[in-house]
Amino acid sequence: MTGRVLLLLAGALMGATAVIGPAGAAGKSTYEQLAIFGEVLERIEREYVTPPKEDELIENAINGMLTSLDPHSSYMNAEAAEDARTELRGEFGGLGIQVTMEDGRVKVIAPMDDTPAAKAGVLVGDYISEIDGQSLSGLKLDEAVERMRGPVDTPITLTLIREGADKPITLTIVRDIIAVEAVKSRVENDVGYLRVISFTERTYDDLEAAIARIKEDVPADRLKGYVLDLRLNPGGLVDQAIAVSDAFLERGEVVSTRGRNEGETRRYNATEGDLTDSKPVVVLVNGGSASAAEIVAGALQDLRRATVVGTRSFGKGSVQTIIPMGDAGALRLTTALYYTPSGKSIQGTGITPDITVEQPLPPELQGRDETAGESSLPGHIQGQSETDAGSGSSAYVPPEAKDDVQLQYALELLRGEKTDPSFPPDQERAFSLR
Repeated sequence: MTGRVLLLLAGALMGATAVIGPAGAAGKSTYEQLAIFGEVLERIEREYVTPPKEDELIENAINGMLTSLDPHSSYMNAEAAEDARTELRGEFGGLGIQVTMEDGRVKVIAPMDDTPAAKAGVLVGDYISEIDGQSLSGLKLDEAVERMRGPVDTPITLTLIREGADKPITLTIVRDIIAVEAVKSRVENDVGYLRVISFTERTYDDLEAAIARIKEDVPADRLKGYVLDLRLNPGGLVDQAIAVSDAFLERGEVVSTRGRNEGETRRYNATEGDLTDSKPVVVLVNGGSASAAEIVAGALQDLRRATVVGTRSFGKGSVQTIIPMGDAGALRLTTALYYTPSGKSIQGTGITPDITVEQPLPPELQGRDETAGESSLPGHIQGQSETDAGSGSSAYVPPEAKDDVQLQYALELLRGEKTDPSFPPDQERAFSLR
């Protein structure tokens, strides 16, 4: 059976072949265990105190088998698999509203610019009380969001409670394609700021466009360099992580992936063409930087293209393959570990910054902010370099740039207001690493 799969770091697109062996390939003990499973299932269906749902029993059994392997392997039913594909595409049919849950009610944080919600008149602070005449009372936030999504060109009616309005407001809105921004950018006076939010199919294109805008806004002789902010980035597609790394590189190995068999090792190299014209780069990471974000940080650090500032990253150095299973859903299976250009696995250790800069917590979060990393996940794959120190760090980023100590440190480095031996890095040394 040959199929098309998504390799995640969740992954990169590539072909794969699954081979099913002859019936006699399984050992007797395997069949005995399957017979026990069948007997247990039959007993539950026949004798459990309330009639169980067979499909849920099977799904939970499959998930139990997969989650016993590691925290990132799992089974996705058809609905969950489609949600995963939608997330990786970076676009979906919807309204373009950012929402949160406040006191049990769905509140609009902001309508996204030039989307159906904004054009229809949805405002910041509105509460959504009903969708198509059905109350949202008692629903979870993700359930409410799912109701707002749907096929493009289909209508949806929202009932809004707005401060100052004497009665509820009813708006009928037609869904459209909503493109989720993968990269946010701005100019910090003489420095280009690039925040990569996630690695979807749109990420490289968004990054390329953001760099072009910064070049238009700041003349080359004034532009001191770029801050590449990977904090709070949970990862995504491997091919996009490679492309983002390549955007800052002229040559060198970006990453390698190694499976169970020696012949499964794959190496991915940079191509000529640095979109930033070799301007200095500072990469920001923290405990919320994981997976694909760590590929980028590790590549630019090892190849000495950038100086990494912040705190230790999450430490997820495994690759998952999403294997479609027809109408049944998809299997998300850990199939490889990835390695930085120097041959280092960050599984369970994370990326150690060149310059450690701790971000102070505001008083209301002190004692409540939890440091989490791959190494603290039960059943995680033990990294080859993992120690008791583990991986991860605080993942707090202040909402205001003026309070962002890590960002301000990066800006001062690029402007020459701070100095450090690791900035700028010596790129020529990078190619004698291995």
